Order: sequence, then structure tokens, then C-alpha cells
Amino acid sequence: MKVEGKDAATAERAVRWIEVDEGGAGQRIDNFLVSRLKGVPKSHVYRILRSGEVRVNSGRVAASHRLALGDRIRVPPIRLAEREAGDAPAPALELPVLFEDDHILAVDKPAGLAVHGGSGIAHGVIERLRAGRPEAKFLELAHRLDRETSGVLLLAKKRSALTALHEDLRERAMDKRYLVAVDGRVRDVMRRVKVALRRYTTGEGERRVAVDEREGQEAETIFRRLARSEDFSLLEAELLTGRTHQIRVHLAHIGHPVLGDDKYGDFTLNKALRKRGLKRMFLHAAQLSFAHPATGEPVTVRSPLPAELEAFRRATFGEGEPS
Repeated sequence: MKVEGKDAATAERAVRWIEVDEGGAGQRIDNFLVSRLKGVPKSHVYRILRSGEVRVNSGRVAASHRLALGDRIRVPPIRLAEREAGDAPAPALELPVLFEDDHILAVDKPAGLAVHGGSGIAHGVIERLRAGRPEAKFLELAHRLDRETSGVLLLAKKRSALTALHEDLRERAMDKRYLVAVDGRVRDVMRRVKVALRRYTTGEGERRVAVDEREGQEAETIFRRLARSEDFSLLEAELLTGRTHQIRVHLAHIGHPVLGDDKYGDFTLNKALRKRGLKRMFLHAAQLSFAHPATGEPVTVRSPLPAELEAFRRATFGEGEPS
């Protein structure tokens, strides 16, 4: 990114000219500006786009306009004092790095952090990682995890890497494995669940997912039993599609809700589990395997169970072989 201006102290009060490099080529103008205008609220970015103050190659563009290599963007003077209440810049965040090179970044996301802002969440993992890496020209989520799910989260550091990873997801060439503890003794050693899912919003504005074979989207998960206790089962879940809340809804549908799930689980059981030390949902993105977007070489990234889940696993299932 090339920025023309007097100096860093006055840049935010002067017109800026940004030349689109390889990292920005193919990106939407709104996302491009949000990631590069550090500390500027999204609402202001959209305001200057709507007003026509932002120009690409001297012409007005919509927020959905996709940039090309070498495009020249005019950004009007932006005074950070114009921030609205609640639009404070994202606090920087560093997460444990599981894998990183010039093309991709895999981090270990803890439970309780949303991957992106929105729906009442000011800043997610992606916004906070960008704040902690101001030198990064490009950083985008390659996939998503639920807020209460921990584990491997993959990001792209180049537009070309993001395109390749998204193609892998569409072609089901990315192998995603989760560890999940559920209510009940699962009978089958392996079970394939292929049940369509439909997203909807509750009257309170909460996002939910329901089984709907007529209007839902295709969703498929393979579950493998790893261990059982008298009351619970430990499973590996292999996602063949990546629908919202897919593992959670599929397991609730077959009568084995995820332990600690506050949307689709057994609320009375969850309350009892909290007294036993399980205060979160037992769903963890344990492994992600894919072809490297630049070299084509196989890459496998693993995340160990967080301490709370590992303690519950040991206490509940022990160290023996699956039963």
C-alpha cells in the first residue's frame, strides 16, 4: 500500500492516495478500507463511500466494488475525533500461533471470542488480530468458528491464498476434525448424518438453525465414537460441509446434544455440568488439513484440548481405549 501525505502525524487529516497492490486485488472496496484505515469505524467508512468522497481511478464506486491491481484510491481527510460512541478502535490481540508463513496464519482461538464483529459484538478476532499486526497488508478469515468453539482458526495473508482456500472449502478438499462430548451413550462406532439445515432469526434477534429438509441447505457430518462413560460419549466430528452450527444441530437432531451447548443442548444438564467443572461447550476444532495454497504441499494443523476440556475428558472418560 502506498500512501502519499506530509507525514504520519498529519496523514489522517489530509487526502490520501492508495495504490492497490497484490494483497488488495480482488477485494471489495469496503473491506479493503476497513482493514487499512486502522481505528476508523465501519460506519464512517460506509458514509464516505455513500457520499462519493472515496474515488477509484477518479470515479465513484459502490461499497461492493472489487478492486484491481494498480487501482488508485482517493481517501478523503478523516478525523479520528469523529468516532461515534461505541466505535473505539479494536484492541490488539495476539493468539498462540499454530502455523505461519508468508501466505497463511493458523491461530489457536479460545472459547468466548467471536471471529468477527457484528450482532452486538464490537470487535472480533479478525479485527483485533489486524490491530495487533498493523504492518499486515492483507489478513482475512479463511473460515469461521462459533464464538464458543475453541481451536484451529485459519487466516489468509494474501488474496491468492484466500481464493485457493475458499476453493478447497467449496470442493470439500479441506479436512476439518472436531472433538465433541455429547449426552448419552452413542451406539454406533461411526455414523454419517446428512440432514439439511435452515438458518433463521428468533423474535429476540438471535441467530438459530433448524433441521429443514424442504428449504434447508445440504449439510453432512461424519461422527466417530472415541470413548464412552455411563452417561456421555466423546466423538470426533468430520465436517463435510460447513453450515452454521452444523455439528451442534446434527447432534441435537439424533438425540445426543453437545455438553454445555446453550442453544441446542439440555439446559438442566448443562447447569449440573457447571458444578462438575464444565463451564463451556465441549466442542473443539482439533485438526485442520489442507493443501498449501502456494506450494500444494499437504499441511496439517493441530490444537490440543484446552485445559478445562482436557480435565473433564480425563475425569469422565479416563485414559483407556474407546468402549
